[in-house]
Amino acid sequence: MKKGSIFGMVVIATAIAVIISVTSKTSSYSNFKEAKSSGAELSIVGHLDKNKALYYDAAKDANYFSFFMTDKKGQECKVVYAGTKPEDFERSEQIVLTGQMAGNEFHASRILMKCPSKYTQDKLNVKVAETNTSGI
Repeated sequence: MKKGSIFGMVVIATAIAVIISVTSKTSSYSNFKEAKSSGAELSIVGHLDKNKALYYDAAKDANYFSFFMTDKKGQECKVVYAGTKPEDFERSEQIVLTGQMAGNEFHASRILMKCPSKYTQDKLNVKVAETNTSGI
């Protein structure tokens, strides 16, 4: 075989390996019930349960933040995050957690928030006055 053919086959094999590794790591969103049974790291979408208290005491432990979240299927679970509390966390519309279950708690390694838009909360109502352009 020629060196060019061998090089081409190596490039193709490498490209196939990269495509397989990228597609195998993509996952769809899960829920707390699936996280309990799988034991693997998953992403869960939900919203903050505002009826229950958040716990964050920076003076005691700046890398411990816990709260309760309800997933898209309506199941509630305590979430523990080993990091600082994100700014404006209480105002978030939606939360995406990445992590895994440890007992009855979900230990998040990453928190992403969808916050309300700063442009929609203070909408201005502008009234346009009609002008008479007929000259009368």
